[in-house]
Amino acid sequence: MTPSDIQQLSEACQKRRTFAIISHPDAGKTTLTEKLLLYSGMIHTAGMVRGRKGRKAAASDWMAMEQERGISITASAMQFTYKDTIINVLDTPGHEDFSEDTYRTLTAADCAIMVIDASKGVERQTRKLFEVCRLRKIPVLTFINKMDMPGRDPLDLMHEVENVLQIHSTPFNWPIGAGKDFCGVVDCATRECLFFSKISAGGAQKAGIARLPLEDEGVKKRLGEEQYQQLLQELELLEMAGNPFCQNDFLAGDVTPVFFASALTNFGIEPFFDAFIHLAPSPHIRFANSDKGEDVEIDPIQTPFSAYVFKLQANMDKRHRDSMAFLRICSGRFDRDLVVKHHRLGREVRLSRPHGMVAGERTTLDIAYAGDVIGVINPGVFAIGDTISLTGGFNFKPLPQFQPEIFARVQPKDVGKRKSFDKGVLQLTDEGAIQLLRPFDLSGDLIFAAVGQLQFEVMQYRLKDEYGVETLVSPLPYQCSAWLLGNKDTFKKTTTAIIVQDRFDRPMVLFSEQWEKQYAIKQNPDHQLVDILS
Repeated sequence: MTPSDIQQLSEACQKRRTFAIISHPDAGKTTLTEKLLLYSGMIHTAGMVRGRKGRKAAASDWMAMEQERGISITASAMQFTYKDTIINVLDTPGHEDFSEDTYRTLTAADCAIMVIDASKGVERQTRKLFEVCRLRKIPVLTFINKMDMPGRDPLDLMHEVENVLQIHSTPFNWPIGAGKDFCGVVDCATRECLFFSKISAGGAQKAGIARLPLEDEGVKKRLGEEQYQQLLQELELLEMAGNPFCQNDFLAGDVTPVFFASALTNFGIEPFFDAFIHLAPSPHIRFANSDKGEDVEIDPIQTPFSAYVFKLQANMDKRHRDSMAFLRICSGRFDRDLVVKHHRLGREVRLSRPHGMVAGERTTLDIAYAGDVIGVINPGVFAIGDTISLTGGFNFKPLPQFQPEIFARVQPKDVGKRKSFDKGVLQLTDEGAIQLLRPFDLSGDLIFAAVGQLQFEVMQYRLKDEYGVETLVSPLPYQCSAWLLGNKDTFKKTTTAIIVQDRFDRPMVLFSEQWEKQYAIKQNPDHQLVDILS
């Protein structure tokens, strides 16, 4: 590459921020995504997440089932510009029984925003998703939402983040008032008060900001002496007992900056986004395994084009019955109709008709860079985790796979629809939406497995909606599982446990109770039971 090529790649890379938003259901994740679209000018009215009568459905939820239920089920990828920064946001599912799609999407992110409900604190799904971020060393910003509603003490919320998630936290702003009295925040670095008020701009409801130094008499008049003194005491306590912020510690995942706001009213949203684009990392070096088994560095600027497949999605356009492969570009520049090496297949493929995504709408791309997420038509050649590049000779680290917890047998109601059923199941399995397990002797029925119950509902919905097949789901009495490392023939299983194989012929043990799994671990010291394959 010429120096000018390197300069151009470097400038494009530095402008990009690729992140995912993680949260427990109903904490405000999709609302925050909508407000980012609003402030970037991509939409003019932020749609309510739940499609109430007369209100627009959320733009980031494209599947009909998502719009009906008011939840995010699949992970959508969107790109847009916010104040000269190219934003790639991966809108991960936020429903209670989310799937592996969520976990895999996080691997494509360079950073995560963790949304916490101010009244509920750190909830179960938040903890699970945060652990994935920790596993992948993804830096996390904390957004404490719904400060305009009755909630918990801000100091208690900070302590819970630290104690439950075992990470240091540093407040970047501090709330002025709470609940119906929430009126602004103090910038902890500048000690400037930002007071918010609702304004309408071009039909969009945003927030006006009045900026006053903390010591200004206008602040005292707004708050009153008692509330003003309480605010000073809280800020003094933060200075004495708080954790100093270090950018390197943040990038290493050791500290999380904390912001207080209300996504619904837009109070604190723009200052948060402004801080985010300065804190969040641009695309950085990723590690891969060379064909010789050695670790190699994939530099986003110096290494020619490379990417990996982190998601497959079928039938996004029913008229064409197509399949889309979502690629995270890790290095170099992508040009339309680029011919690349497909590492798993050992042959070349042409990446034609590349698309960017805003909700379900496709935009044809001519150029993309490291950090970008693109969708390409998948004519059956891509699988989740595939590496592609211009040079070849390496593979990106395998994507983590999580053990399923829900098991069932699934059959078509109409046996005459068996062919369509098999086709649909194959597609959903390829996408990773559902796992298929089978007995080692291949004599018994297939077992359908998932991380969460909602995956079965999504599978039934899509089989009916996309393939015209109605199904019967019969739950099986297994509550947990693990992959078995070691000789399966010498493994001492409990009476009700069974050993099956996954689609890659790896042995897996299904248990009826959690205690059975713990008992089996103690009884088999020469074997390993693994929950996560990475």
